Amino acid sequence: MVFVCYPRCSTCKKAQKWLEENQVDYTFRDIKEDNPTLEELKTWHEKSGLPLKKFFNTSGQLYRSMELSKKLPTMPEEEQFALLASDGLLVKRPLVVTDDRVLVGFKEADWADALK
Repeated sequence: MVFVCYPRCSTCKKAQKWLEENQVDYTFRDIKEDNPTLEELKTWHEKSGLPLKKFFNTSGQLYRSMELSKKLPTMPEEEQFALLASDGLLVKRPLVVTDDRVLVGFKEADWADALK
């Protein structure tokens, strides 16, 4: 399992603490230093079953400064994937990537169901 996060993010810190408290083995990946590739994002999106817009960090400064809330509704999916792959801080985090699923964001109940 890969735990993809931004170490300075408070939600990521909570999620990492939860993983450790629940003795879940994981490989740590810093999303800013090792941004997901276009191919990874496409695979993760498919595994997650979520709409692509759920992969955007809508509370981030970069998202707001680029005014993506106005642009995404009409932006082609390929362009959205390319944008996500261009900067890890645009991607909602944390992410947990397993062989058969991807969790986006930290909701303790969802993680407990999926990872235990």
